[in-house]
Amino acid sequence: MGNAKVILGAYVPGSSWLHHLDPRVKLFSCFWYVVIVFLASNWLGYLWLFIVLGTLIALSRLPLKLYWRGIKPLFWIILFTVAIQLLFSSGGHVYWQWGWLAITSGGFYQSAIILARFILIITISTVLTATTPTLQLAAAMEAFMKPLRYLRVPVNQIAVMLMIVLRFIPTIMDETTKVMNAQKSRGVNFDEGSLIERARRLEPLLIPLFVGSFKRAEELATAMEARGYDPDEPRTKYRVLHWHQNDTLAMIGLTLATIILLATRLMPTGMLF
Repeated sequence: MGNAKVILGAYVPGSSWLHHLDPRVKLFSCFWYVVIVFLASNWLGYLWLFIVLGTLIALSRLPLKLYWRGIKPLFWIILFTVAIQLLFSSGGHVYWQWGWLAITSGGFYQSAIILARFILIITISTVLTATTPTLQLAAAMEAFMKPLRYLRVPVNQIAVMLMIVLRFIPTIMDETTKVMNAQKSRGVNFDEGSLIERARRLEPLLIPLFVGSFKRAEELATAMEARGYDPDEPRTKYRVLHWHQNDTLAMIGLTLATIILLATRLMPTGMLF
């Protein structure tokens, strides 16, 4: 596990309690957790969400540094969004002002909320994908979309496309790392200079990545065609999903977590907004 990488979309084999849960439970729980993140209205609610997230990370029995690797690719996006909220949100006490730019207590609150939401949502998504094989995740998505068949929605095709997308995310990230290492060996430094200069250095990465992605997509299409894949034919399942006692316990835990979060909204603990 020492050199393993965990990024959004990558599965890490394991034998933890989370690894053995039904993928439908994990997918629904992840979606519901994202929903209740936006229901938190004070510091106590966000503290409770971090406690729940920390419990899930502990149950996954995966190193913390692997979850940091899930956040790291989005670090600059998070930093930019937080900075925008800090400089352009108004309200409360003014700490610093220069023209139309100002840092206020309201800006601090809003930027803290955005930062917390980013960390919570990205990390819970990493927990889901790191403990759930791609095929099981696709099967869970297909199970939730089954009612759409009555509306003539091609559920099977959509499930296959989602599975391919999830498989391609870690592949593209690996390709990006290889191209960046090749550029570094030619003397390109991606870690120095201003933000604009760093962005310009990323331009030589785009063409190789696009070419590599199209090449892999063509190879995948050829392989599926050679194996006689027909998107219009019904697909059988090698592994059938079954509901177990631990899945029921997980749903009970999700319900209790939601009730406690809703209770924090009623507590006068310094409302953030």
